[in-house]
Amino acid sequence: MKLFPTGHATHPQWRMAAALVLAQLRAQMSLPEYASAPTLGLLYITDHYASEAQALFDYLSSELSEVTDWSGTVGVGVSASNAEYFDEPALSVMLLDVPADQYRVFSGVAPLPRNPASGFEAYTALVHADGHTAELAELLDEMAARTATGYLFGGLSASRSNNVQFAVGGDGNMAGQGGASGVFDGGLSGVAFGAGVALVSRVTQGCQPVGVQHTITAAHENVVLQLDGEPALDVLLDTLEVSLDGGDPQPALRKVRATLAGLVNAGEQPQGQRRTGHFGTDTRVRHIVGLDATRRGVALADHVEPGMHLTFCQRNVAAARADLMRICAEIREELSPEELETAPLVSSDAQGGQQAAAPGASAAGALPQTGRRICGAIYVSCSGRGGPHFGGPSAELQIVRHALGDVPLVGFFAGGEIAHHHLYGYTGVLTVFVGA
Repeated sequence: MKLFPTGHATHPQWRMAAALVLAQLRAQMSLPEYASAPTLGLLYITDHYASEAQALFDYLSSELSEVTDWSGTVGVGVSASNAEYFDEPALSVMLLDVPADQYRVFSGVAPLPRNPASGFEAYTALVHADGHTAELAELLDEMAARTATGYLFGGLSASRSNNVQFAVGGDGNMAGQGGASGVFDGGLSGVAFGAGVALVSRVTQGCQPVGVQHTITAAHENVVLQLDGEPALDVLLDTLEVSLDGGDPQPALRKVRATLAGLVNAGEQPQGQRRTGHFGTDTRVRHIVGLDATRRGVALADHVEPGMHLTFCQRNVAAARADLMRICAEIREELSPEELETAPLVSSDAQGGQQAAAPGASAAGALPQTGRRICGAIYVSCSGRGGPHFGGPSAELQIVRHALGDVPLVGFFAGGEIAHHHLYGYTGVLTVFVGA
């Protein structure tokens, strides 16, 4: 694979921004180190353009007629290498140099087949989803089961207007799509990749534990009633060293509002916290949405059950910065020419301890470690992160660029991040495409 052409721009008028993007893409496609005729495009727009998504998409696809397949969605921000566009009209586009027989675009009206007659086998999938979709967690589990590795990456649309998604496959005539226009609202869509597409993917967490790990011993729906046999509300207040009894409760409530809960499923051995003080990818961070004074419980924005592990945590800029640098370093090490073994897609927890073979794992798709390079990258980050959280304009993407180099990159700031088969919050999911 050659380098993936990218383009990004901001302008109050979408047509002007799209024209700037097209100029960048065409200039890169004329260079020998970049792909000259890619057929798969990724399109991310900010919600300022959401109401005109169809017109924008029609314009881009007509101007780039060689690109037969498209995927993408909307975010409150979009990103490119070293640049973030938050709360302003912008778009970011990448054209992927991936063989046509190594990917499939899917959507709600043209889902990814479990046993496709074409013989295409999905190894991983880039997934865009509407957070309002019913039983989303179950749908992600089912989607992961349709891939050979069970590894998904992507995120939830984030918009103050329309939660649009883009999905067009095969000359705009995806099987089962009928008269659909390629712009959707709701459900899941994305791109599945075959064994011949080598990827490296990592998850970075943005929260730091503020107490010890507990086991949920009593719960009802989304309310944690007991932790280690003690009333959950009492454990929370003791951890934060605050009290709601007597005087002004507002200082205590402010501390509670700044606190989140990291959950690990029952039966899973928590990774990372005891060794490094940071969460691993088995931990999903959720908001505390209420306190139950009668039952001394703590209500979370997720279903909970006895046997799950819980750690109270808070967002921490220094920890988020250090963890982002860590995953970039891990990716660079994974691509190091000193490593001579084959390199399939590898996903890991915060310690690099869990690995799953994926694209490139088969003999036909394996790529040698020596001489490999990043042809393109996708970075999906939480809408609560980005430059505003890291301390300056484009600060988060500047960290990525400093660590990985000036690689082609596209991404968006999401309402939730998808990695493995889990839905995360306050995280970043960085995936790079690897070529010889």
